Amino acid sequence: MKKTILAALMAGSFIASAFSATVIKLGYSTGSSDPRAVASKLFKEEVEKNSKGSITVELYDSSRLPTIGMKASDTNLIESIINRGPVDMTVSSAGNFGIYATNVGVSALPFLFTDFDKAWKFMDSDIVKGVNKELESSNIVVLAHYDNGFRCVTTTSRQITKVADMKGLKIRTPANQIVMETMTALGARPEPLDFGKLLAALKAGQFDSQENPIPVIYNNKLYQVQKYLAITNHSYDAMPLVIKKDVWNKLSAAEKKVVQDAAIKAQNLNRTLVKDQTNSLVASLKKEGMVVTRPDLGEFKKATQSVFEIFSEIYGKDLMDKVIAFTK
Repeated sequence: MKKTILAALMAGSFIASAFSATVIKLGYSTGSSDPRAVASKLFKEEVEKNSKGSITVELYDSSRLPTIGMKASDTNLIESIINRGPVDMTVSSAGNFGIYATNVGVSALPFLFTDFDKAWKFMDSDIVKGVNKELESSNIVVLAHYDNGFRCVTTTSRQITKVADMKGLKIRTPANQIVMETMTALGARPEPLDFGKLLAALKAGQFDSQENPIPVIYNNKLYQVQKYLAITNHSYDAMPLVIKKDVWNKLSAAEKKVVQDAAIKAQNLNRTLVKDQTNSLVASLKKEGMVVTRPDLGEFKKATQSVFEIFSEIYGKDLMDKVIAFTK
């Protein structure tokens, strides 16, 4: 009799444990070959292995998001975190979070970094940690910073070799005010559009131009509808990996450590992939028929100094002084 009761209790305990397991849905706006998708797969594996089954991570790329009623839009994904929608985690460009915490977008200022190592050092700094805290009032906790690379300009109609070539160019950008102001300072006409709609818009001739990091251009086959690539590296594209604050708060201390450790491992893999692809995929884009130019970035940097003046008022002198001092 005692054995029967004990077995029943153990079975009940097992069922309760199974039903109390946490399921975390991680969504992103790109396909399964993108570095953020590859890194997120590692995140999933690490969390599930080291939580010993107490946490399951479900991945939703642009093709799978509709299965949970989501469009492949960075704005929708971020708002799902804020408004407790179907997605619990996402990874998206820092500038896309600027609507909810203005200072988060500071890393996108034009020509702030000259290489990946300097950018990563800044993203891992106390300056960025302090800025990220501002997102917590919007139900967002930043776990790590993936990398999307340095943004470059592509066009269908003209080569970009100097600032004058940017004049009047109708260019798609994300809804990132820094990137839009940067393009305006260079003489272009920026218009925001969700990334998920970009390829169709380029095919339809809605835009002559767009700007994205080299891995994004290649992995999403933008070379099929864009002839020219100018390596402008005008803005570094950091990508916070974030989780709903209320989901984070429900995790035990041990589970938080598992998730945090997995996030850093995924971040490091993502950064390595993006750096490697940035260096290697230019040749691949040439093979696909793209004509590649390397403009004088000194001229571009000089042309975009007005962007710093605009955002000095937005970010405040204290933050801007810290950023400029750190990145010199």
